[in-house]
Amino acid sequence: MVFSKIFASQEEQVPVPWKRLTGPADLQEVEKQSFERPVLVFKHSTRCSISSMSLDRFERSYRSEAPFDVYFLDLIAHRDVSNLIAEKFAIRHESPQVILIKDGKPFYDTSHMAINYQELAMEANKNIGN
Repeated sequence: MVFSKIFASQEEQVPVPWKRLTGPADLQEVEKQSFERPVLVFKHSTRCSISSMSLDRFERSYRSEAPFDVYFLDLIAHRDVSNLIAEKFAIRHESPQVILIKDGKPFYDTSHMAINYQELAMEANKNIGN
């Protein structure tokens, strides 16, 4: 009985509406979209357990009212796109890593276990309207 009350009070998990980053044209779309609302890029290594844990934590915390669009980059399959992101935005590559972009420029990035949905939402909300 106690467990059912605990679980009933938790919010329903919402699927993350990932858009895939697979090539330079997708990165151009990220930049374009960032002029309408913030964009989050999640760089994930399918070979890394820390990356998998960070991705899982993010997906379990995600809410449908997220103040950003979400793009997913599989680093193993598309390392060239990751290199392009590092070069274009002058952000050192890490894995896992998230980058928030607005008006074509990164304004927040973090990696590994510091990836936290609530903090990302707060940072995005602070930059909406700036």
